[in-house]
Amino acid sequence: MSEGTTTGTEEFWEGFYQDRDQIWTGKPNPLLVREAASLAPGTALDLGCGEGADAVWLAGLGWRVTAVDVSSTALRRAAVHAEQAGVGERIVFAEHDLAQSFPDGEFDLVSAQFFHSPVAQDDERTTVLRRAAEAVGIGGVLLIAGHAGWPSFIEDRHDVHFPTMDEVLDGLALGADWSVETKDAVEREITGPEGQVGLRTDTVLRIRRMR
Repeated sequence: MSEGTTTGTEEFWEGFYQDRDQIWTGKPNPLLVREAASLAPGTALDLGCGEGADAVWLAGLGWRVTAVDVSSTALRRAAVHAEQAGVGERIVFAEHDLAQSFPDGEFDLVSAQFFHSPVAQDDERTTVLRRAAEAVGIGGVLLIAGHAGWPSFIEDRHDVHFPTMDEVLDGLALGADWSVETKDAVEREITGPEGQVGLRTDTVLRIRRMR
């Protein structure tokens, strides 16, 4: 991205984060915890890091993390969170519109947790996830968690397509060098912004690059 320019994606997510002083709970995503807790710490890339909860959790386990987001507001909050947790020196925060630029290097873990965007262009998510796979080193893991549909309490369901796990895998087109270690749909209870209690199903793929 050229200095001094912005994209529609950046404008949207800046507005999203500036709307409130804190958006997320500050806790790491449960599917990341479930799938990454047993991995040996190494280098990790956190795509769409938001306010930094996942990056801070990984750093607390000994990972060296590159955490990226398109929102400078989110990144500032994430950096403060990391310093407060005592892991700031283990995390590099970087601003990227991932449709335009991508961090350099290879990583032992590339994490894309709920990498959905209402302003993404057609096939943008697939393109970014393919680039994410290219950033996984041999023996490393690509971890993708996503929503399978709307929460049960949502009545006004906009025309949004939530990719299935098979669609994600087909889009990645990884080939024989990769092994799918986890392919799972998980139903969980959630509470909506107005106190509504309901269910939502999420999906998780843990895929290891074998060679």
